[in-house]
Amino acid sequence: MLKIRVLVVDDAVVVRSRVSKILAEDPELEVVGVAANGRIALAKIPRLHPDVIVLDVEMPEMDGLQTLAAIRELYPKLPTIMFSTSTYTGAIATLEALSLGASDYATKPSNLGNVEASIQHIRAELIPKIKVFGVGTNLFSPGTTITNSIFSAVSKSREQVDVVAIGVSTGGPNALAKILPALPADLPVPVLIVQHMPPMFTKLLAQRLDSQCQIHVHEAVSGAIIEPGQAWIAPGDFHMVVHRQDDIVRLGTNQAPPKNSCRPSVDILFESVAKVYSKKAIAVILTGMGQDGLDGCKCIREAGGQILAQDKATSVVWGMPSFVVNAGLANEVLPLELIAGKIIDRVRDNQLPFSGL
Repeated sequence: MLKIRVLVVDDAVVVRSRVSKILAEDPELEVVGVAANGRIALAKIPRLHPDVIVLDVEMPEMDGLQTLAAIRELYPKLPTIMFSTSTYTGAIATLEALSLGASDYATKPSNLGNVEASIQHIRAELIPKIKVFGVGTNLFSPGTTITNSIFSAVSKSREQVDVVAIGVSTGGPNALAKILPALPADLPVPVLIVQHMPPMFTKLLAQRLDSQCQIHVHEAVSGAIIEPGQAWIAPGDFHMVVHRQDDIVRLGTNQAPPKNSCRPSVDILFESVAKVYSKKAIAVILTGMGQDGLDGCKCIREAGGQILAQDKATSVVWGMPSFVVNAGLANEVLPLELIAGKIIDRVRDNQLPFSGL
């Protein structure tokens, strides 16, 4: 089996050395080179022919964003994973990189001095993404896939819709940036979102989306009342749930154990949505690695709710949607550009007043 060829680009010697050593220990990976800045990396790409680039954000001479822009111009399909610090500056730059076409991102270990913790962090956060993008982004899906772009599993439901719940991971910020701005300011239901991201990143993502949307987008706060025309994103490292008290639906956040190695977890949100909203919920499962959301979609379908899934062709990684589709849970499988319109159609189809309060 051919190994995945990786080019590591970082101005810090200790990071280049540590990352290269850990990657080289994996039998499926080969570190074909390192570079201390973007200019050096661009010079090495045509000689080394990497399958994946691991790219630092903050570097001298030519930083990660400038390098990414050049890579996208010269090598549009070369997978590039941003390797950023979990800082305010790093988070802002990472979100900008994703909007410029970065394939994905991974955060650096918070304490490089702790060797064992660093090793475990890189193995868990970076290596799986290198493997997904190194062999083709749409190959991460189980079993038989749906080849047609629009697939109707069951007849369209005429039930009243009171909430839209969205689960997304890899490729999520750009997917959300296409869906949420297309929703009208008078959307008669709330939108609840789990995007797999660490703390600080989710807050900045919410702020970024809020500036682009007609509806208001917030990072979730425990106790907030669910209202129409508002969207809430689960905060990094916290599960988000909904609960009803005296006919008022509120948000809750908690740090219960991760599910599917995820916190926040799509399953946790969807399961609580199924309990509170029953058949009046629409769940949307978008691009992402793994199968988080599968159990939650089962709960929503069992409660009589509806499921929309993103199709393979428009997903950065067709993992999360593929599990739902192959389990026969999706009411419809749609390309990304049609999902916002479908949400609006489903929500307005009943013309009944919002009953979340």
